[in-house]
Order: sequence, then structure tokens, then C-alpha cells
Amino acid sequence: MKLHRFPALRPRPELAGQVMTPPYDVVSTAEAREHAAGNARSFFHVIRPEIDLGDEVDIHAPEVYAQGAKALGGLVADGTLVAEPEPILFIYRLTQGEHVQTGFVGRAAVADYRSGKVKRHELTRPAKEEDRLNLMLACEAHTGPVLLACRGNDGLSGVVARVTAAAPEVSARAKDGVLHEVWPLRGDDLAATEAAFEQVAAFYIADGHHRAASGARVGEKLHAERGEGLWDGLLAVVFPDDELRILDYNRVVKDLNGLSPDEFLAAVAENFVVGPFDGPSRPTGRHRFAMYLDGQWRELTARLGLVDDADPIASLDVSILQDHLLGPILGITDPRTDERIDFVGGSRGTDALAKRVDAQGGGVAFAMWPTSLGELFAVADDDKIMPPKSTWFEPKLASGLFVNSWRRG
Repeated sequence: MKLHRFPALRPRPELAGQVMTPPYDVVSTAEAREHAAGNARSFFHVIRPEIDLGDEVDIHAPEVYAQGAKALGGLVADGTLVAEPEPILFIYRLTQGEHVQTGFVGRAAVADYRSGKVKRHELTRPAKEEDRLNLMLACEAHTGPVLLACRGNDGLSGVVARVTAAAPEVSARAKDGVLHEVWPLRGDDLAATEAAFEQVAAFYIADGHHRAASGARVGEKLHAERGEGLWDGLLAVVFPDDELRILDYNRVVKDLNGLSPDEFLAAVAENFVVGPFDGPSRPTGRHRFAMYLDGQWRELTARLGLVDDADPIASLDVSILQDHLLGPILGITDPRTDERIDFVGGSRGTDALAKRVDAQGGGVAFAMWPTSLGELFAVADDDKIMPPKSTWFEPKLASGLFVNSWRRG
């Protein structure tokens, strides 16, 4: 694989903390507006530009995307964002509590995305693609990175160890407590990084399928109109597989589909062994689930013969729960669109699930065993699509630390 250099547009080091924000799609308009309040440098003015317009404005209206372009231009004009004088790559480290993950920032080729060398495992929705496509075209930039994974090698780990032994050029702590650090790669370190990526067979999209899909569409459109350019590569952060952490992505259902708790338990017991917990209310391994029902946590274990472990899709815990419980018992046939089900990232803990069920006066919650990167790789290598809401990656990449802009002057 090749991770392409780019002349990054990025904040002056002392301003990085003011600029960086969470990704656009993990906050609502109200949350973005609150996050950016009193901070003209917040990158939410670029990636959620509706916060600077009236509530009556359609968030997908042309004036919204024009506002985002105006905000980006303002950050360049006032010197908040500065372009690198030459194309390079970067090391980017995130530290959340005791977890540390370090990756490489550059551009992944649109051609590799289309050929399948940048592997996908999720479907995308056209409306979300169109939204980011319109913002990128208005801003003339990739404004948010795609999180990619790859199988690591000694060359990549060697560069990380050598470069990060020095102090980072950028060190900023976000409002959620995550520390973000950046080291530019130049000279021999840059060459060593590119050589190490030549030993990598594929990139895997871990998070950011819509940003990747819309970025690829932008690249193809502009390539047809203008030829080769910075638009030919997706802004990306590539992490070796031993750096990333997938958290559980849990489920809360509003009701029991007309069943009483006893009737529901009887139906569940046909495919799962139902038992109490001796310790904390969390799954203890693959094919096991923690279920909160009627004020009590129980452990569910898939019965022998229920799971085909040779099937990379059917053997996923999210598939087992969907195929043998959520669908046939609770009537949730399409979790993408059914308003009776909600999804909660594992960082909130299982207590949050119990509180949700108690607050809604019924229903049921399921705490999941996290999907592994190995399972994600197996699905993507088989050109298959994972069920919705299979993975929750945390910490999230910051937006605003790196912009791939093709606007000059």
C-alpha cells in the first residue's frame, strides 16, 4: 500500500486545542453549537456550519455549505490554519486514560478505494454521502479524516518508537480529556514510513465509511474535470492493528413486542442458556451477552450448534443476537430504521443501559462482547458487509488537526 504525502493545512501548535473538535457525526447541531460557543476557532464552524445560521435553515441547504467554506477561509486568513510548505506525512497519537494508539496521517488513494485495496465492511446511506460531498466541494478540502486499520509490521513500529521518543510538535487535550499529539515525518523517517507501508497488503476502513465514500466521489468528479490533484486521495489516519481498540456497541429495545417478561424469557431460552451473574454485569466472552430485563441482569450463552463459526458474518455476536433474538422474538427486522431500538457505545458502561430501561419503564437491554479487529478483517477480506452498529471505536479522531485542501490563494 501507499500512504500519499500531502501539504497539510493545520493549526498553529499553540491553537490546536481551540481548533480541534469531535467528528461531525457524533454530535447533534445543538451539541456542536454548545461545544463551539465563544470560540471562533472551533472547527465545528467548518464541519457543522449550520450552527452559525438560523434554526429555520435546512442543514443541507447550499448556504450551509457556503458558510462552511467561509469559515474555513477565515481560519486560513487569520493565520489559525497554516499550510505545510511541502507534502509530508505525520504520526498522530491519541491517549485516553491508559489506552494509547498511534497512527500515520496521509492520503489513501481513491483508486485503491475503488479497486478494493481499501476494504469496506459497512453500507453507506446516499443522503449522508451527499452531505459530506457538498461540504468538501464547497470547502475545496477533505475536512475530516477516515480511520483506517492495517496489519502492522516492524518497519512501522520502528518509526513510531524512534520518532515519538522526541517531544511532539503538537500536544493538546480535548474537552473529553483525550490527549492528541502530532509529529511531522520528514527526511529519513518519511522514507522509512513509506517503505514500511509497501509491505502492507491492504487498508481496512474502521470508522468513517461515509467520509470515505463521499471523498471518493469528490476525487472522481474533480479528476475527470481537472486531472490529477490532491483530491485523488482520501484524508486518512492509518493505525496498525495492535494499536486500535474496539469497544462494545450495546442495544436498548423500548418494549418486548407484546410479550410479558416471563413469555419473553421462555422464548429466549430456546436458543440461549439463561443464567445469573456471579460478578459484574458484562459478557464473559464471545457468544455471550449480558441482558437487563425487569430490573435484573442475566447472562445469555448461545446454545451449542446455534453458531456456524466458519461463517464470518453469522458468527459475529451482533449477528447472533439479531438473527436469533432481536428479529424473531422482538420483531426488529431492520435495526437501521426501526425506532424501537437504540445503540449505546460501550464507553458509557452497563449502568447506563439499566438506567435507560428503567427510565422508559420496560423493554430490555443487551451488553455485547466487542467485535474484534480480526473479525472485521475477516469480513472485509471476504467482501462481506457487517451488520449495522457492529463496532464502536474510541477514542475518536479529532477534526481540524489536519485538512487536505486543494484551494490555493
